[in-house]
Amino acid sequence: MLALTVPAPDVAATVGEPDGKHDEGVPIPAPIKAMLDAALASGSESDINTIVRYARTADPESGDAVLAMAEHWRAERDAQRRSMIREASFIDLWRGKAQLGGYLTTGNSETFGVTGAVDATREGLEWRHKFHAEADYQENRGVASREHYLASYQPNFKVDERAYLYGQAQFESDHFLGYDQRYSASIGAGYSAFKSAALKLDVELGPAYRHTSFTDDSVQSSLAARGSADLSWKLLPGLSLSQVASAYVQRYNSTISSATALNAKLLGPLSAQLSYNVQYESMPPTASMSTDTTTRAALVYSF
Repeated sequence: MLALTVPAPDVAATVGEPDGKHDEGVPIPAPIKAMLDAALASGSESDINTIVRYARTADPESGDAVLAMAEHWRAERDAQRRSMIREASFIDLWRGKAQLGGYLTTGNSETFGVTGAVDATREGLEWRHKFHAEADYQENRGVASREHYLASYQPNFKVDERAYLYGQAQFESDHFLGYDQRYSASIGAGYSAFKSAALKLDVELGPAYRHTSFTDDSVQSSLAARGSADLSWKLLPGLSLSQVASAYVQRYNSTISSATALNAKLLGPLSAQLSYNVQYESMPPTASMSTDTTTRAALVYSF
């Protein structure tokens, strides 16, 4: 899987003639132009914004020329990004993370457990694709005491910068929550209520259809309403908090799930994550509990 990396536009071609003059002939003082050239070469949006803001204050006459240079650089970079996305194949541009954790005890207690998950997202010009898979397995003295598997795929069609339409297909299996297989399909609308580098929040709502085969051999198919909220919050550099909550509400067995995770960067693409998951089934089969909780500690690799 390849991540999208857009090279910075050529600064010389972007900023105009070496004499530092805008197309209208307004000269830009040499010190200001040198700082702006350095910021453009770095490719840092925050550095460029800072230089433009202070340059326009320090020399108002050349302020429009400075702003025009920065805007031209952004337009060139955006054009390169769009061109790379159009030319990329579907297997390119995926970004995400994979996590793995587990434990083994011997002696008085012989217990084995493993947990893993993969999240991947591909951002296109009009479409966004999301994939999620997770698995938990635990056994005590050779007898399985937990088996949980989930996989989902969700394409999004971007209506504008914040609104989108989604479709979702999901498979689940959890014998200890009372179902062998559950298939869910949903369509609806989503909205990015917050969309910044520090805080992101996506909310979704739409109708769904679920087909469940329970461990007591009963089968249930029903329409449902699906809602979800996906929050990502960077608390500090290298420390982030995420909260994903979803609900399928229907006439019979409704499901509410929540996953809270705290992620701390370790080295390069590696980080450590501690998470707490809760899943509630309103009408599980006899002998199955309504609520299941899982605490996970895992290493995470970002790609």
